[in-house]
Amino acid sequence: MNNEVIVLFGAGAIGEAIVRRVSAGRKLLLADYSEDKLAMMKKELQEAGFSVETIKANLSSRDSIKEVVSKAQSLGDIMGLVNAAGVSPSQASAEEVLKVDLYGTSVLLEEFGKVMAPDGAGIVISSQSGHRLPGLSIEDNKALAMTPTEELLSLPILQADVITDSLAAYQYAKRTNVLRVAAESVKWQARGARINAISPGIVMTPLALDELNGPRGAGYKKMFESMVTKRPGTPDEIASLAELLMDRRSAFITGSDFLADGGITAQYWYGNVSEVRN
Repeated sequence: MNNEVIVLFGAGAIGEAIVRRVSAGRKLLLADYSEDKLAMMKKELQEAGFSVETIKANLSSRDSIKEVVSKAQSLGDIMGLVNAAGVSPSQASAEEVLKVDLYGTSVLLEEFGKVMAPDGAGIVISSQSGHRLPGLSIEDNKALAMTPTEELLSLPILQADVITDSLAAYQYAKRTNVLRVAAESVKWQARGARINAISPGIVMTPLALDELNGPRGAGYKKMFESMVTKRPGTPDEIASLAELLMDRRSAFITGSDFLADGGITAQYWYGNVSEVRN
């Protein structure tokens, strides 16, 4: 066992699929708010031969994220970060979505950007939802990308007159994820590390099932018919891309976002499924 550490935030299907591909022979630290999920994933991965530690964590808390950083550093050199944590618009209020998905991810990028080992790489799992917003102004893009993290939630663009519901909050959070990945990648580069985002479409996970069984479920099912796959994606399809981006084969790629959605965003803007907002 070497001294390299991979950190996963979010003990869910996509995150697990990714770390199974990039954590062999390394130490794996799982962080999640649910101790039950942590215990279940730890058992599955240990039985598959992985070296696993866990820590309960709250993505919306800087102090909690710092505890994860400290734990990871105690295990070795942090070579990989996967952020697959978050809440969906069917699970949470607009305020909670912004606090977890937008603010929390921004803190995570900032804190891990201070400690990543040279040649390390990170992945943020964003969402196709960030690509559903119309183009923002140069000023708004810069504000979302570069405002000091503790001031982010006070931006005018993130107030109740713009963020009218949890879906709008989710869309702005995911757009911000991509912008923050680009901005923070500059700091990661100073350490010789890389960070990229993946924006999946509908991928079959428990979170996606909540959406499919929620108020927008019928729209999603109709959406599948227009897609090249005629079906939602799988965690392994996203993990294949993440594995490539975290590998040395992708040493020339950082600060980027990769939309992996079966073509539905193209359909949304240029086809006939514009009635599906998410």
